[in-house]
Amino acid sequence: MSRNLTEGLLRRGRFDSIAGLGLIGLIGLWATTSAHAQETPPPVETPPATTTTAPPVAETAPPAATVEPVAATPSPAAMPQSMSVYPERIELSTIRDYQKIIGQSHWSNGLTQDITSELQFTVVNPELVTMVGNRLSAKADGDTVVQVRYGTFTTEIPITVRTAQADPPISFTNDVMPVFSKAGCNTGSCHGAARGKDGFRLSLYGFDPSGDHYRLTRELVGRRIDLSTPENCLLMNKATAAVPHTGGGLISPEDEYYQTLLRWLQAGSPTDPGPVPPVVKVVLYPEGGVLDGTDTTQQLNAVAHYEDGSTRDVTSLAYFMSSNDNSATVSQSGFVTAKNRGQAFVMARFDTHTVGRHFIVLPKGLEFQWPNPPEANYVDTLVHNQLKKLRMIPSEICSDEEFIRRVSLDICGVVPTATEVAAFVSNTEPQKRAQLIDQLLDRKEFVETWVMKWSELLQVRSSPQVSYKATLLYYNWLQQQIAANVPIDQMVREILGAEGGTFTNAATNYYQNEQVTLKVAENVAQVFLGTRIQCAQCHNHPFDRWTMAEYYQFASFFSQIGRKPGADPREQIVFDSRGGDVRHPITQEVMKPKFLGGEFPDTNGKDRRKVVAEWLASRDNVMFRDNLANIVWAHFFGRGIVHEVDDVRVSNPPSNPELLSTLGSKFAEYGFDFKKLVRDICNSHAYQRSTQTNATNEADHENFAHAELRRIRAEVLLDVISQVTETENKFRGLPLGARAVQIADGNTSSYFLTTFGRATRETVCSCEVKMEPNLSQALHLINGDSVHQNIIRGNVIGRLLEAGKTPTEVIEEIYLRSLSRKPTPEQLAALLAEVAQETDVKKALEDTFWAVLNSREFVFNH
Repeated sequence: MSRNLTEGLLRRGRFDSIAGLGLIGLIGLWATTSAHAQETPPPVETPPATTTTAPPVAETAPPAATVEPVAATPSPAAMPQSMSVYPERIELSTIRDYQKIIGQSHWSNGLTQDITSELQFTVVNPELVTMVGNRLSAKADGDTVVQVRYGTFTTEIPITVRTAQADPPISFTNDVMPVFSKAGCNTGSCHGAARGKDGFRLSLYGFDPSGDHYRLTRELVGRRIDLSTPENCLLMNKATAAVPHTGGGLISPEDEYYQTLLRWLQAGSPTDPGPVPPVVKVVLYPEGGVLDGTDTTQQLNAVAHYEDGSTRDVTSLAYFMSSNDNSATVSQSGFVTAKNRGQAFVMARFDTHTVGRHFIVLPKGLEFQWPNPPEANYVDTLVHNQLKKLRMIPSEICSDEEFIRRVSLDICGVVPTATEVAAFVSNTEPQKRAQLIDQLLDRKEFVETWVMKWSELLQVRSSPQVSYKATLLYYNWLQQQIAANVPIDQMVREILGAEGGTFTNAATNYYQNEQVTLKVAENVAQVFLGTRIQCAQCHNHPFDRWTMAEYYQFASFFSQIGRKPGADPREQIVFDSRGGDVRHPITQEVMKPKFLGGEFPDTNGKDRRKVVAEWLASRDNVMFRDNLANIVWAHFFGRGIVHEVDDVRVSNPPSNPELLSTLGSKFAEYGFDFKKLVRDICNSHAYQRSTQTNATNEADHENFAHAELRRIRAEVLLDVISQVTETENKFRGLPLGARAVQIADGNTSSYFLTTFGRATRETVCSCEVKMEPNLSQALHLINGDSVHQNIIRGNVIGRLLEAGKTPTEVIEEIYLRSLSRKPTPEQLAALLAEVAQETDVKKALEDTFWAVLNSREFVFNH
């Protein structure tokens, strides 16, 4: 193909005008939006005239803590509307127990303020408790209340004191181990590494207290601890850096951590004589916050609840972290400090529990007026609720041309024809977008798109364990399920409980590609619950709630899968062997099957897989329904409400928890009818937003204030290139002209599909589908056969010219079939001027077609 026209356009600096987006920037695709997108009004926000600053917040952490920043007062135009103090109830026991109280005010403009240092306390019966600052400690048994005042606001906190004079022995598990965790001694970068550090090893994040006690007290007797002079033993000298220590000084003789270790050593470094009450939950206060400007602070308070009903202020023992230090940081004394505009999830980890709260940071004194954009359904209401908190104005609704292309690609993996675009744009029916969505959902291409998605999740591919015939049968079975709109919960139950031959019951192939019990359990959790439990195989999950015990208890559901050869050597029979257990690698205890985060079910005489399938796919299983809703949402928005979709954990929270929960509830309410959820999402204005941003939302990529540019995935891109050039492809096992999305086997690929990131389906990880643009992709579109040869083979330009079409009409047809819009007058004029300079009009127009197919506007869904 002649490149004269293209080279001329490049030379004249007109390449960007061909399709609104240029090829040269193909690597930075996400940074540019389409040229024809509509403009949006300027944001409604102005800086305040004046601001005031409150007195410094008093630091009530251990003496070793550093001085924290001051807390800033919200804009004087706002007024405090309410006060919250935490915890709502206090229980004290033993002479060493204490509880701190923190406060937060809520202002009329939606902001919050830390008022801990401004609270005034009055204990009704001071004979029962001692109060110093905001810290309460036990004095005598009984019940009383503490009255709390802030300005005109007052409240009371009930206090219960039991066994006030008791001085229980130090607990290695509940007192000493938390000190090592707080100081970071048992992290992976320190002594918690697999081989330890500097000759000393602790269990990662303290998952093995008995082993840690042995290594401290018995592994090298007399070296690490010396009970005759506990203050000068190696353990204490290293921790205080009295002797050289790679980790430096972690504690000091003045703080509570030092005193805890010293008390334990003085008691003879005992282990716990028996089981200690485990922590059943940790609560983090306050429930979140909206911070007004850089350096605004909020004190946190963490309270642990134990199995015996007792509680404990563990703020000084919890390890704090932030999901977004750019927006908010948190100190190890529990002070959140605002930085730049945005949202951060601030977490506290104590024992095996990680909990967190959302904090929003706004520019100082930001004035904001919500424009009350219309809402199509509950999706918009929940998205708008989040945007109002963040002071973001959503982008405008996209044009009809953008919508028909976007929704056609998302639902069916096709671009609309020029005729379909013209008909849709000229249609004056108010409900035309909803009607189009319904039409697309009834097309076979919708089924093919989602069979492809589920084939990735279920690893539909041939392998040494799965024959090509079994792969095709598995794929066809999946296609039948999706085509019949079988509820997803029903399909999942059938997969997990499948038994029989891999030819006669194709769903049994789910247990063939992966036959290792632990990996099967991991895959089930990751695909159907969205959670990666792999970390808990060797230690308690450091950033989620899963323990080693829970990992092996869940794996026990899949320990009795039997497999044997069928009559055909290519076929395998999957059955319930009714025998086989999973043991805990440390205790060697046989692990009873237990639902993740749930109960121990009765599995006696039952197929364990069917038991877990009933629980997993239940409408009441929040993890299941939210995970599936998140997968569907991510398909249409380019990212999940939890992102990545298969990495659900406490430390990776949903950007909009209420939205995710409601979508999951609706999905269950619909009986897991897939199409109904898709309708809700696609009919929302949130989905139909423009990619054009405004000043308030230009930095947002997780709250859905505007549409995101999304590179078209590999299979769909190959299909639409073939569609617009009217050419056919041939793939293994499929007839000539089949679509790439119909490829059954993950092992079947092509250079184009591999270059653009088609999943090989070797793992269940969502990361297998590569959506990031790269140089190889750009070079292949420019120099490869996929575009150039298809234009020649399809001869679209030749047929249009033979039909008597003028160059203007041909260019408009190219734009309509490729970009679902006509060229702008400027683009058309530039192209006609270039074509007029060429002697071969057909080649000039083919060059134009080639350039459009190489543009970012074509390669991306916008």
